[in-house]
Amino acid sequence: MLQLQSFTFNPFQENTYIISNEKNQCWIIDPGMYDTTETNHLITHIDHNHLTPQAIINTHTHIDHIFGVQPLKDRYNIPFHIHHADLPVLQNAPAAAAMFGLQLSAPPQPYSFIDHHQPLHLGTHTLHITHTPGHSPGSISLYYPEGNWVISGDVRFRNSIGRTDLPGGNHHTLLSSIRTPLLPLPPHTTVYSGHGPTTTIAEEIKHNPFLQTP
Repeated sequence: MLQLQSFTFNPFQENTYIISNEKNQCWIIDPGMYDTTETNHLITHIDHNHLTPQAIINTHTHIDHIFGVQPLKDRYNIPFHIHHADLPVLQNAPAAAAMFGLQLSAPPQPYSFIDHHQPLHLGTHTLHITHTPGHSPGSISLYYPEGNWVISGDVRFRNSIGRTDLPGGNHHTLLSSIRTPLLPLPPHTTVYSGHGPTTTIAEEIKHNPFLQTP
């Protein structure tokens, strides 16, 4: 069974996740560490628990989710994977950071692109990848049925949804991404979001006001 651990970083209070298997191989999802202190905190956790990073995988490439990518690439010499539709968002990251008074000298370069519905394998375990655009053009969700959880990035939050007013965002597309591939998941599925606390599919169906009308 894969293990999932969460960390919260940077001024946007972004959730970074580490997924690890029984051999201590791990993926780092959406590393958002903004400064050296935050980066060292995550690295200390990885090294203290004898984890061996295999890859960085991003649900999307808004600045708060990529601040920590390059330091991890440099330290562990691991690939960085995104959906190809988010490449323009990634390339615009330095300008986006400057708008918030933050620094990002250059965007990290992806090693390869994740295709729609492409399964990802960590040892003997498989995560199912779904393209869930709307918050950004290349947003993806990572579903692990054996663990009854999904990482949805900023597609939705507890009783809310991701913003759609950034370049490449689309409100109608976002709602379609939630209703079609995500809401049909088993009701007890835990949803790990890009910000804020966890929720479940059942909770969102019952209480999310954005999903109550067609």
